[in-house]
Amino acid sequence: METDIILIFIVLGITLILFVTEWFPIDKISFLIIVALVVLGLTKPEEAISGFANPATITVLSLMIIAIGLEDNGVIDWLTEGIKKMSVLPLFLLIPAFMFVSAGISAFISTTAVVIIFLKIVTQLQEKYGFSSSKLLMPISFAGILGGSCTLMGTSTNLLVNSVSTKLGAPSLGFFEFTMYGAILLVVGMVYMTIASFWLPKDKSPSIESDYELSEFMFSITIPAESEFVDKRIEETPLFGNPTLHIAKLVRNESITNAPGKFIKLKGLDTLVLVTRVDQLTDMIANGNIKLSQREVEEVANAEGELPETKNKIPEELSYAELLILPGSNFIGRTLDQVRKLSLYGSYPVAIQKRKRAPNALELIIRKRVEDFKIVSGDRVLVEYATTDDRALRNIENVVLLNKEQLPVQVKLIKKITTLSILLAVIALASSGILPILGSSLVGVGALLLTGCISLENIYQRINWQIIFLLAGMIPLGIAMSNTGADMWISEKLLNILMGQEDTLVLGLMFLFTMVLSGFISNNATAIIMTPIAMAVAAGLQLDTKPFTLAVMLAANFSFFTPVGYQTNAIIYGTGIYKFKHFLIIGGGLSILLLVVATLLLGTLL
Repeated sequence: METDIILIFIVLGITLILFVTEWFPIDKISFLIIVALVVLGLTKPEEAISGFANPATITVLSLMIIAIGLEDNGVIDWLTEGIKKMSVLPLFLLIPAFMFVSAGISAFISTTAVVIIFLKIVTQLQEKYGFSSSKLLMPISFAGILGGSCTLMGTSTNLLVNSVSTKLGAPSLGFFEFTMYGAILLVVGMVYMTIASFWLPKDKSPSIESDYELSEFMFSITIPAESEFVDKRIEETPLFGNPTLHIAKLVRNESITNAPGKFIKLKGLDTLVLVTRVDQLTDMIANGNIKLSQREVEEVANAEGELPETKNKIPEELSYAELLILPGSNFIGRTLDQVRKLSLYGSYPVAIQKRKRAPNALELIIRKRVEDFKIVSGDRVLVEYATTDDRALRNIENVVLLNKEQLPVQVKLIKKITTLSILLAVIALASSGILPILGSSLVGVGALLLTGCISLENIYQRINWQIIFLLAGMIPLGIAMSNTGADMWISEKLLNILMGQEDTLVLGLMFLFTMVLSGFISNNATAIIMTPIAMAVAAGLQLDTKPFTLAVMLAANFSFFTPVGYQTNAIIYGTGIYKFKHFLIIGGGLSILLLVVATLLLGTLL
């Protein structure tokens, strides 16, 4: 084996380890790949940075901008209101209905964006109608992935496979060329998940004694000196007698009273630790009887342990929003105190809701300050922000904005219609072949800019640059494998093993290997690594390369058996509803079923 091949395998092995262990963010890993390829001489510097100008990368970037335009101009809200009307259906019909809609939208809009939309919808409907969100979120996520596999613009993986295979001499795939296969697999997935939903976990009613903050936040509030609550017993205030509001402890100077009784009189500048929902406190905040914000009232270390005199009136323009923390967020591993020191575009964390169940949870709350709880993926943080800075919340990376106390800014109807029309035009141009998908997506972004439907200054912070850097870093890794002959070396070894086997079996094994690999590293990385190998195996067996490239495309997306293979699975896993075993058993069963069906379908092309 040549030295260059050994080196590329070392780089590839380290890359896989870093992706699996997540020691570094994926964008940092991707940039280090570029550096390693240049330093080791595996690519020219121009080749190492070619991923930034690759058609797939620019197309994904353009589609991200279009998706942001859809959100900003109210098109997403249109979809949301329409989807909510389906809540009248019984659960066994609601699951396939939501899956069908999720898949249909994901074929043309980012699958991640679609699942985030449904996460908000399901959360709101659960609170209103009381059905189990755990029965819906996993089927919706899986349907989004299946739907994204139906068109060329459905996922970045599809665009990458098409880009890599085209450079290797294969004809470019049409916009709807594989839609029939994707639709069949979608139907199979809908039937399977509707039946499998019976084995999904049921949501449990939150209990302060056994499952703290599963649906309630921990607040640290202050009683202003001029509050009407001062010198009143707790039982004489709205803080008492509310089954959804729990007082965990009272802090007065340096004295702490755990689970204070109803006869205790409140004093000015008392601090209370509450477990409740923000809507239970809004009236008291508005009346100035409690102070939720810590911007003006912070604990100070002095001899008396007192709080400084401050203005206790909450400005009327302040609003509150609930943020779900996703993997990769800067919040993770930090306490509420530490997060307050981050740049959060004017928003300010005031409360936390933990996702994980803990024994003796009430005692944990009593022993620790709210500000000392460390944040993990799946926690929810309540932030305070100026109502006029509503859009700034979207600049916070790797969080999902779930609920707000204020309605979003109203968008003119003409902008909604214009933005939706531009999306439809992009789809029409790409699907008709008038323009390639790169050209049509660029035209879409240009149209949004000219019509004033988007402003580039407003979206720079909202682009998921991790995905862009991932693509830019993995594409030159594929080039390096080709330069060194590593892809041919692997394919030759595979050919020696697979020679003489049935063609359909060979196709199925390539599908299986790709699917397993995508369960542990990014689906985009899997696609870049496996596409040239699959094409080389097909060529070595004198078979048509098209079914093999389609197998890689589909299999790279179908990592249902782990919560880390696809971002939408990571999002719903982060809610704390599901455990790893639910993905392994239910998602694994779906993966095996789709492996068999897809192999038989694609085998008809051999």
